[in-house]
Amino acid sequence: MSSNFYAFLSRMKYINRWALMRNTSDENLSQHSHEVAAVAYCLCVIGNRRYGRNYNAERAALLGLYHDMPEIITGDLPTPVKYFNPEIKNAYKQVEKAACERLLDTLPQDLKDDFEFMFYKQEQDNELWKAVKAADKISALIKCVEERKAGNMEFAKAEQSALEALECMNMPEVQDFITEFLPGYELTLDQLT
Repeated sequence: MSSNFYAFLSRMKYINRWALMRNTSDENLSQHSHEVAAVAYCLCVIGNRRYGRNYNAERAALLGLYHDMPEIITGDLPTPVKYFNPEIKNAYKQVEKAACERLLDTLPQDLKDDFEFMFYKQEQDNELWKAVKAADKISALIKCVEERKAGNMEFAKAEQSALEALECMNMPEVQDFITEFLPGYELTLDQLT
């Protein structure tokens, strides 16, 4: 049996993010998902090493890598539109669910069980999904910092909103990441090396 699952996955590079904002540098869904996976892994490692958590960092990275895959079908609906009112939010959740089902249906039957957890939240992964959500917000914050650094003030409000949302998560591993890793995004390549 032939499967289109990875051909769909490959199309993440064609889905641009931040559609309602003027960007100095485009960001696609593939780039974003990679960053979320890497940050989710780091948050889990910090949580395990410093705060006695019992995160499965590798599983969190996988969740981060695939967390926006339904947007291959739905597109990236900007946050202000997605959360404009409860009706739109609920309708979008239904569209997302249908997209997940469609993508899972492209897998060979004997592989579906091994991928399903990345599309349908399992109760045992609740803490990991919180880490992925935090990583998603950190990725947005990084984009805002990079845009501001390039002189684009279009992202100033989004940067403040991302910081506030991250603070509300009450996750010390998030604060550690912001304190230890975020300042590096303010540096030039020469300063990094």
